[in-house]
This record gives sequence, C-alpha cells and structure tokens, in this order.
Amino acid sequence: MTADRRNDELATLLEARGARVVLAPALRIVPISDDAELRAATRACLDTPPDIVLVNTGIGMRGWLEAAEGWGLAEPLRAVLSRSHLVARGPKARAAVHAAGLSDQWSPEGEGFEEVMEHLLTRGLTGRTVAMQLHGESQPEYTEALESAGARVIELPVYRWAPPTDPAPLHRLVDLVVARLVDTVTFTSAAAVQALIRAAGTGTDALLDALRADVMAACVGPVTSAPLRGHGVPVVTPGRARLSALVRTIVEELPKRAVTLKVAGHSLTLRGHAAEVDGVLRPLAPAPMAVLRALANAPGRVLSRAALLQALPRGADEHAVEMAVARLRAGLAIPNVIQTVVKRGYRIPVQGG
Repeated sequence: MTADRRNDELATLLEARGARVVLAPALRIVPISDDAELRAATRACLDTPPDIVLVNTGIGMRGWLEAAEGWGLAEPLRAVLSRSHLVARGPKARAAVHAAGLSDQWSPEGEGFEEVMEHLLTRGLTGRTVAMQLHGESQPEYTEALESAGARVIELPVYRWAPPTDPAPLHRLVDLVVARLVDTVTFTSAAAVQALIRAAGTGTDALLDALRADVMAACVGPVTSAPLRGHGVPVVTPGRARLSALVRTIVEELPKRAVTLKVAGHSLTLRGHAAEVDGVLRPLAPAPMAVLRALANAPGRVLSRAALLQALPRGADEHAVEMAVARLRAGLAIPNVIQTVVKRGYRIPVQGG
C-alpha cells in the first residue's frame, strides 16, 4: 500500500479478506492553511469572483474552506462559490461541495481531467475567470489549455505533496516488488505512482519490469493509473473510484494470476511471500521464495545452481543456493517437491512432467 491518507481504512478492508499488508506511504499530504499563495488566491477570488470553480478533491475543498475560516473569509468565500459554476471532479469532491452547503452544477461520469476539460472548453471560456484547485502540485498542462481558450486562471494551492517522514518503507517496497515478494501494489493517487518510481532510482527499469510481468498494479481510478500506463504497465482499476471497489477488484483478479502446480500429489500455489500447499499457507523467507519462484516458472525443467543464483540477491554464491533449497524444503514440509538432479541442479517434478 502506497497510500498515506486513509491507509488504515484500506488496510482493514484488505486484511478482512485475508491479505498480508505492507505499509509503505509514498507521500504525505501537507496542509498549507497559512500559505501566502493560497490566501492571495482566495483574495483574488473575492475581488474578481470566478465564473467557474473546479474542485479537484474533497480534501482540497475542505482544506480551502477551513483556511478561509481561519482568515475570517469563510462566509464571503461561500457567497462567491454559491454564484459560480461549480465543477466537482469525482464523488469525493462532490461530497465535500455538498457538505459545505453548496451545489455543484456538473460532475464527470469518471474522474478524468480530460472529461472536465472537454466540459469547460465547450462552454466557451473567452473572458471568463476559472478558479482551479490544484491536486497537490501545479498542473501546467491544464492551466495552459484553459488560458489558450481565453480564460483567466486562478490556481488554488490548497495542499502539497511531500516526501514521507521515513523513506525506508518505500525503498523496502521497491526491493519487494523487484524480488516479486508482493502480489500487488495499490495506488490511490498519480503522485504516489511517480514517487515510487523516483524512489527506485537506478532500479527503475527493474521495478517497471516487475510491474509489467509479475506484480499486479491496482489503481483506484484512471487518473491514478495514467503514469503507469504511460510506462506500459498493465493496470487493474475498479468500475467506481472507491476503496471498497478497489479491494473487490483485487480479490477478483489475483486468483487468476496465481501460479499453481500439481506436484507429488499436492497442490502448490505461489503467493508473494509464501507458498500455499494444499490450502495451507506456508510463509517463506525471501531467498527460499526466490528459488521456488524460479523453479515454478520453469516447471519440470532442471535449473542449475548457477541459474538459481541469478534469482538470489547480489553477492550470493552457490552455497547460498544450497542453503535456500534446504530452507525451502523445510518450509514446504512435504517431500519430493524440490527434487535434486545429481550434478545438474534442481527441479519441481510437476504432474506429468
């Protein structure tokens, strides 16, 4: 899980379905209620009431009104907003608008900026003022599109994304993804996607390769998934941008992707951090899990110690392969699943193989 906000809610939903959750916030939201930029933008809205107000997020709308309250400007701001054409990008933004006692005039079926921009541009923007709440950071492509259509744009920086207080869990997550020791990574914002990629540093290609092939990327909606799709990563998203819907999608999709083998009269299914043997989950350390994954990806074939060494962390030697195989056999606790082929290596003797 890369989310910071509402991560306890998402974790609870996943754990209720039996998941083992790894928390690795990619970013944190920093309120800027005392920020001079937001106060100046709010004053600009009061001095020149916007014709159109784009509410990007629920937390942004609430934060803006709370900041205005602290400045003694809440009521004048509500009056201005009540006379504007309010566009709420998605259900959370719409709920925040309604909670403030206001009404939105339009909301897209999805949550994509493209739908919002199409709606605004078809209205005709020449000479109009558009107030746009920023989504954690500047969005020049949308600001420029509005200005090119003749609008005057007031940007509202209600909050900012900042790096996590402790970056260690995020770097650990990069390692887990690259080693295929997690089954899925969840994202609830495009900014979190970009932060994870930045955290990978020189290992970005390895991270993206894992997400393209073995580790499922699960995003809450199309806006969140856009950066991953831009890197050619297949993404699963729910029909509605809800945490509960995201969890249902994960529960539906993961079993389809699990590697399951019939071997020595047993059913063996691979999970990110464990093997499921005849329905019993058997957690494994990273090295034995890496060996098991390599053998399972080549069912019936003999893999040499040198080949299995490639699956282990750098710096390991062939003795480390032997230790990992021994720990793997002990962890699985069933005979004849990992077979030694003298002077050649190891294999999983799958049924019929």
